[in-house]
Amino acid sequence: MEEEDFDKELNRLFEEIMDVFKAIADPTRRSIIDLVAVSPININAIAENFVMSRPAVSKHIKVLLDSGLVGVEQQGRDRFLFLQLKALQEVQFWLKKYEYFWNTKLDRLDDYLKK
Repeated sequence: MEEEDFDKELNRLFEEIMDVFKAIADPTRRSIIDLVAVSPININAIAENFVMSRPAVSKHIKVLLDSGLVGVEQQGRDRFLFLQLKALQEVQFWLKKYEYFWNTKLDRLDDYLKK
């Protein structure tokens, strides 16, 4: 892969990760993810779990769909939201790179504080 292609792919991945962070930054969207994580749920039933208008819930669902955290499946006349783990796995992979860094720093701090 050429350097320019690599940079484009890295930028695309970074934008996808930022979309996921934007999506999970809101407590309502995190609650929707929690609902969908148990099992796929009818989109209309999601609104019943929140004290807000259906259009407001729809906006949250759109952000989740755009981020790739959830998908929609048509079953007859109903539409069901389901969890898609790929977007979260990409974030986990990105965060994993920093886990060693922070663990090392915290271990050093712990050693220093024990002296």
